[in-house]
Amino acid sequence: MTQPTVRTDSELSHVVTALMKGVVYRDTHAQLFADLVTLVPQVRDYVATIALTVVVDESEGYAYLQALPEDDEERDTALRLVARRSLPFDVSLLLALLRKRLAQFDSEGGETRLILRRDEIVEMLRVFLPSSSNDVRTVSKVEANIHRAVELGFLRVVPDGSYEVRRILKAFVDAQWLAELDARLAEYAAHGAASGMTSLSYSGMES
Repeated sequence: MTQPTVRTDSELSHVVTALMKGVVYRDTHAQLFADLVTLVPQVRDYVATIALTVVVDESEGYAYLQALPEDDEERDTALRLVARRSLPFDVSLLLALLRKRLAQFDSEGGETRLILRRDEIVEMLRVFLPSSSNDVRTVSKVEANIHRAVELGFLRVVPDGSYEVRRILKAFVDAQWLAELDARLAEYAAHGAASGMTSLSYSGMES
């Protein structure tokens, strides 16, 4: 009689463990995502004990953990597993441009996955970066930013070496932020040399 409960507990543990490691995508972990959808109330109750909540977007096919608002209740900051951190200017700029390209892609309809080649991403960023006579150095810098975006889960390398823009980017660069993007990009173009400039906060797992 206790077998269903044991099975559910096992599934809950599996789902929570996966979420602790990062974003869960339906397209890469279909069964895990399906289990998560059926266990959302239990997952939410479980992670709330460590000051987290689960965000599930079934239409886009992803789920992740984020910190509960700090004013919900008093908490020991030592319990926080998810932190807000500022990203370097160049990485913030890359994410902003990718988010804008994703919005344009969605408005055109058709394919559901936005795939970009490395050279396309380089050209997207080049106009906003400080002028340099060393093209190799510029490309190397962009590649480092691309690698960081992959680490953060906003880009995924596909078999041909191109990059898929992951839809979870929409959860971190929201519609209001996007509406102000053109003005921000003009500011970036004018102040791109400010290497210490930051512009976007990211909620991610502590390393």
